[in-house]
Order: sequence, then structure tokens, then C-alpha cells
Amino acid sequence: MTTMTSSDYVQHHLTHLMLNLQTFKIGYTTSFWALNLDTLCVSILIGALFLGLFAWVAHRAETGVPGRFQNAIELIIEKIDDIVSESYARESNLIAPLALTIFMWVFLMNCMDLLPVDLIPRLLHMAGVPHFKVVATADPMLTFALSISVFFLIIGYNIKMKGPIGLTKEVLSQPFGWKLIPLNIVFRIIDEFVKPLSLALRLYGNLFAGELIFILIALLPWWIQWTLGSVWTIFHILIITIQAFIFMMLTIVYLKIAGESH
Repeated sequence: MTTMTSSDYVQHHLTHLMLNLQTFKIGYTTSFWALNLDTLCVSILIGALFLGLFAWVAHRAETGVPGRFQNAIELIIEKIDDIVSESYARESNLIAPLALTIFMWVFLMNCMDLLPVDLIPRLLHMAGVPHFKVVATADPMLTFALSISVFFLIIGYNIKMKGPIGLTKEVLSQPFGWKLIPLNIVFRIIDEFVKPLSLALRLYGNLFAGELIFILIALLPWWIQWTLGSVWTIFHILIITIQAFIFMMLTIVYLKIAGESH
């Protein structure tokens, strides 16, 4: 890595560890049929740690005076539950757990951007791994996967709350009335597809930009790295928290809209 030019260094950190599904070879490929192994590994590992940690705290929860860690977990759950109660009036056993899972999973994946840029890639490089991106939410494949999951939930909620007939009537008649059915259908398609598109691109754009800035800071002299890196880290903590919160809130709002009729 020490002999790399600046452009090579940046490109190295922006290259995914891929698995070609046609040849089953690991390495960079331009083939469409490929999996980003680093994104899969990081997202699955963080998801498992998050679920395991919360399950461990729930299993060891004390009814008396809880410890600091239990207090922190309970505070997160209570705050998200209050937000869901204010935003989603209906009774639901899905929305609050879904909101908690989205916020914590996205937030923890975003937090990987706060690790030193060269730490994990350098360690894995010594083990023979050529490329490894640790910020899963800086990969559009993951952000689109999350947003497409939300899209299917929206469709499911539309059908559940309105029924197939009610949903069909709404698509055909709203917002311009029965005389403009083709226009209503076009507007509905655009409206439904814009939701996952905006979710995915907003999260990806912010995290990719943050990751790129950290990489560029790492190219500077060490005494500038400490100053700029510290300032950007403090600012980026706010960004990663806001982005996780926005993704969670928009999911709640979209599901709320899906359950409402015109």
C-alpha cells in the first residue's frame, strides 16, 4: 500500500471484494452476476451482533435497579416506541420492532465509517484479502435491498388495510377521478417507485460521501489528519445518526400512508 499513488489508494478503498456467481471466483469483476462479499459479511455480522446483544440484555434484564447498559437499551427502545406511537396511531405488533431494527441496524452499519480507514483493510490484506469495504451502507446494493424490502411492506400494507378491491379502486380513481384512469395509474406507479428510490439514494449518497472524505483525509500529512479527522468525525456522528433516523421515520410514514384511504 505504501507504493500506491493517491488515485490508486482511493480506488483501492472503493473496490469491493466480489464473488462472481458465474465462475465462483473471488475478486473484482465487472459482471452483473456478482455478490459484494464485504457488504454481505459486514451487514450480517452487525445484524447478528445487534440481535444477540439485545436478546442478551433482555434475558438478563433486572426488575430492580438496572445497570447502565440495560438503561441505555431501554432508553433506545422507549424513545423509538414513543416516536412510533406519535407517528402511527393504529395498533400494530410490527411497526415498533421494525422501526427499532431499522434504526439500530442502519446506525451500526453507518458507525463502521468511524473506524480508521486502513485498519480492517490492512489486517485483511495481510491475510490475503485484496479488497474490503467496511461501510456496508456506502454500497448502493445494500441500500436498495433495504428500500426494496420497505417497498414490499408498503404493497403488503396497502393490500392488508384496503383489500385487493379497495386498493384497485384507489389506484384507478385517485387523485384525478374516474375520468382519468390512465393518468391515475401513471402517477401511482411513479409515487410508489419514488419512495424506495429516494430511501436508497439518500442513505447511499451521504455514507459514500462521508467514506470518501475520510479516505481523502487519510492521504494528508499526519498532523493535518488528526485535526481534520477529529472535526469530520464529530460532524459525521451527527450525519450517521440522522440518516438512520430518517430511514426509520420515512418507513413509518410510508406504512402509515399505505394504511390510509383517500
